[in-house]
Amino acid sequence: MALSSFKGTLNVTHVGTATVILELDGINLITDPFFSPAGTEWDLGIAILKNTDSPALGLQDLPVIDAVLLSHEDHPDNLDELGRRLLDGRRVLTTMDGAKKLAPRPGIRGLRPWETVPLDIGGRRFQVTGTPCQHLPGGECTGFILTAVEFGETEGLPNAIYFSGDTVYLEELAQMRKRFHISVALFNLGAAMAQLGNSPPLQVTMDGKQAARLFCEINADVLVPLHYESWGHFSQNGQRLAEVFEEEGIQEKIQRSQHRSFVNSLRRRGQAFLTAVRPAVYQAPVLQPA
Repeated sequence: MALSSFKGTLNVTHVGTATVILELDGINLITDPFFSPAGTEWDLGIAILKNTDSPALGLQDLPVIDAVLLSHEDHPDNLDELGRRLLDGRRVLTTMDGAKKLAPRPGIRGLRPWETVPLDIGGRRFQVTGTPCQHLPGGECTGFILTAVEFGETEGLPNAIYFSGDTVYLEELAQMRKRFHISVALFNLGAAMAQLGNSPPLQVTMDGKQAARLFCEINADVLVPLHYESWGHFSQNGQRLAEVFEEEGIQEKIQRSQHRSFVNSLRRRGQAFLTAVRPAVYQAPVLQPA
């Protein structure tokens, strides 16, 4: 799997659910911060959400976080009370509606679909593009495409990192391949189901087949699955996802985190923990300098 065109080093730490630390040459971004312990419940009116596993890292274990990529602010499995602490005093990119609701934090900026804004951190400039999502009716959600001059290009297109946010498959998303070379795609999966009134359950995140279709359509190099365990409203777990990815012929391009028991054993021994990926080797950078 050739990834030599990426001109930087990317480490990916999957903390749990859709929470990921993206370490880019010493700069740390975090997605959808969630840090509540196992057994925590939230009554949303239409459903009671309960997580069954604690995050692999707590707030006290995190490196310095430079910015937050928040797909949406109104669901606790993407932003809980502990995760909200990371929004204070940091640059946060999220939805237009989310930016209003999270005000008056001065570092928050809302993104419209396909809008691109600069993100300046530590003397480096990233470009962040919002991507459309279809999640729960009436709510806003966004994905993100991250580029930088330092990432380099592939066949004239800027190398990019794509975080899907919570969404089902959308044909519109395929157009990103015309503007970007997606070096790493991080997909929120699990085929999450929502019960709205007396209607049949509504699927609100991608399942394995949808993920495989989108992955192929955007011509990405590596897929990192997220958001498929630890919650009762997820209908497709890691074992089933692995079966689907094999059926779809993309299993060799999938990188997954170590089993949670492995993560916890590292923490008990007091060792530093950084989960990162590259083809065929999980515990190494996803992308290294060419």
